[in-house]
Amino acid sequence: MSVGKSVADEARLERPPLGDRAPLVVHVIHRLAVGGMENGLVNLINNMPPERYRHAVVSLTDTTEFSRRIRRSDVPIVALHKRAGNDLTTHARLWNLLREWRPSIVHTRNFPTLEYLFLAAVAGVPGRIHGEHGRDMYDLDGRKARYVLFRRTMKPFVHRYIAFSVDLASWLGTTIRVKPAKLTQIYNGVDVVRFSPAVRHQRTLWPEGFADPGCVVIGTVGRLEPVKDQLTLVRAFVRLLDDAPERRARLRLVIVGDGSLRPAAHEILRAAQAEHLAWLPGARDDIPEFLQGFDVFVLPSLREGVSNTILEAMASGLPVVATRVGGNPELVREGEDGLLTPAGDPAAMAHAIGEYVDAPLLRRRHGAAARRKVETSFSIDAMSQSYMAVYDATLERRGGSLARRTTDRPAPRLG
Repeated sequence: MSVGKSVADEARLERPPLGDRAPLVVHVIHRLAVGGMENGLVNLINNMPPERYRHAVVSLTDTTEFSRRIRRSDVPIVALHKRAGNDLTTHARLWNLLREWRPSIVHTRNFPTLEYLFLAAVAGVPGRIHGEHGRDMYDLDGRKARYVLFRRTMKPFVHRYIAFSVDLASWLGTTIRVKPAKLTQIYNGVDVVRFSPAVRHQRTLWPEGFADPGCVVIGTVGRLEPVKDQLTLVRAFVRLLDDAPERRARLRLVIVGDGSLRPAAHEILRAAQAEHLAWLPGARDDIPEFLQGFDVFVLPSLREGVSNTILEAMASGLPVVATRVGGNPELVREGEDGLLTPAGDPAAMAHAIGEYVDAPLLRRRHGAAARRKVETSFSIDAMSQSYMAVYDATLERRGGSLARRTTDRPAPRLG
């Protein structure tokens, strides 16, 4: 059966395979587009030694130009173009790929992909791993009965679970009843070279006159969707202006990203006569440069696993204001490198941001502490080593050495 190909898929056709001696990991995700989970996947593939593992990416829906961030030339990317609801043709397409490629491991991520591990089991894939990276609006707390029941039903088909945070690991153990022996917690890694503090603010790409050197820029990066709750940040920004009107001369807001909340954000700013004090440039690829132009980073999410954007902001030497949800308290040490607030509380968020607005020395001290933490605890190399250890152990436990899994296996090709 032929598999539909996107523009990003076509770009892979002429790239030569690296070879067939390393075990193949097929990563199954919902969509290959800009996002924290997807960024972590790209970092993992780019930084894992090619002689250890080969990779292929299967996107259940589609792919975007984001796929070009994968630097390795031997990584097939296939989009299955799944329709909304139950689309059994997607199962048939994935079945054909798994039977053709014969991977050593299938690694799914988050709830929308979990069901496909049953398919991997039937296809005879020896290693089956599922990662939990965070939650969405349909099940913010991970306790809705039908989802819990399905996750428990799928447990026999999962050899190993990977949780992005201690919070998610605890939830898997207590709510989904995953045994500790099947559970590993791995933090994301961040590129501390690409994301680094600016010698001075980098605002050359910004609209002329938007943020003068004396301005304090409050910034965030992420999908403008309800679970990310950027509207709470917008309301907090307006509250800061209302509480001290003189701040209009030097306080600015930048929200990088696109999504369904963007019109509502503009409307709140328009009603407060503050549209000219904010910039919403949409989705961008030059995130390191944006972070180097911020003074304070804010993450207003209703739920998080372990946020890549928090780590990238910390690597960029920024103090962080984040909601006290999910894995955020595992990253932000309150009063040392950032501040935490309740979710969905514009007043509390405005108060926390205000702590930094008039305190440049506090911003610098907390930002420097944030950078040190990322350098010592959240490297990409440590993340890659942890994943390889899980992959190795999974294959060893499934009945044999890695060598027996890699003999005479053809490199995957696009369907």
